[in-house]
Amino acid sequence: MNNQLPLSHAKRASGTGRAGLWWGLLGVTAFSFTVPLTRVAVENGHMSPLFVGSGRAVIAALLAAAALWLTKQRLPRGKQWVQVTIVAGGSVIGFPLLTSYALTSAPASHGAVVIAVLPVATAVIAALRTGERPARAFWIAALTGAVAAVAFAAIQGGGFAGLGIADLLLFASVLVCAIGYAEGGVLSRTLGSWQTISWALVLSAPVSIALTAFAIAEHPPTGTITEWGAFAYLACISMFLGFFAWYRGLAIGPMAQVSQVQLAQPVMSICWAGLLLGEHIGWATILGGLAVVGCALLAVRVRNRDVRA
Repeated sequence: MNNQLPLSHAKRASGTGRAGLWWGLLGVTAFSFTVPLTRVAVENGHMSPLFVGSGRAVIAALLAAAALWLTKQRLPRGKQWVQVTIVAGGSVIGFPLLTSYALTSAPASHGAVVIAVLPVATAVIAALRTGERPARAFWIAALTGAVAAVAFAAIQGGGFAGLGIADLLLFASVLVCAIGYAEGGVLSRTLGSWQTISWALVLSAPVSIALTAFAIAEHPPTGTITEWGAFAYLACISMFLGFFAWYRGLAIGPMAQVSQVQLAQPVMSICWAGLLLGEHIGWATILGGLAVVGCALLAVRVRNRDVRA
């Protein structure tokens, strides 16, 4: 009996896999500009971190509401609203606000290395949330990645006593975003992928609008064309359209393979920080990034292998 796939079937499967990877890479590339462009928007103080963090969510919520209305998506039901609230608190409100405040003082390359632990954190939260029991190697890699990120931040700050508010905000942003991502992954199985982030944006709109109004009243935003362009990118791409490409890639799959593309994001962000902001990328940044990404790669591969098994 011939167990091999027909050539045409194999070609279609291979083509589908490549399509998923390309869509995933497009989404990750869109997200990789988030940290350096947030730094651009808040660096000179023309826009407050509160305005950048909440204002971009308001614009994204308008785009999300239009997409949901035009495609006639159904409303979330029952406990799905609780899950949408968790996604909104972590991914829509928590992460943008915390990173905006952190990047007023932390270099974008520094922020990219700390946030590189996000895939590990998401995998850990997802394992706890879904009741999975990953192998011991997963927990070792996850713990090593977290230690590497903390050690990098400490070395950059001149020791553990040098860990500043910016580092605490970055680590807090990773935690809340990981919770939002993990819950969003669970919810997207029933509600839909891009629909999940869209409903989260819409649900958080009243809070985002209130925070934006307060930010404008307290510190009216001004800025150069470059700064407003960075803000527009954060609102339209980082908070909305990037998720379309990312979730489409995950939907096409294979998900275990496509999800690993996210590990390229911190490397891209560090490169953009050097190219766009002229930041000096020293050996400490390079080695710290490689250590965190390496641990994240091992953790994600071990978890994906366990899930397939």
